[in-house]
Amino acid sequence: MRNTAKTNTLERMFPILSVENNCIVSKQGDITVCYKVILPEIFTISDKEYETIHSLWHKAIKTLPEFTVIHKQDWFVKESYHADFKDAEQSYLSRS
Repeated sequence: MRNTAKTNTLERMFPILSVENNCIVSKQGDITVCYKVILPEIFTISDKEYETIHSLWHKAIKTLPEFTVIHKQDWFVKESYHADFKDAEQSYLSRS
């Protein structure tokens, strides 16, 4: 029995045409720019700091041209916490 299914090469199916000037160019002409944003850990900032971060995101998004697609992806990593008690001069509350 012969395989009669149509085959495609990976090169033909791969959607990326090139990477130029640190931008990804797709075969359909879409341009992708990636950024890495390091945000504070959850529950570590005040309400005011949270509002400041939100307003910065809002200002940045408003400056983008029409038909811009934004994909924000959060990564959550489960890891054990290891306390650093090298500075023994600190009080219990300042270490927490």
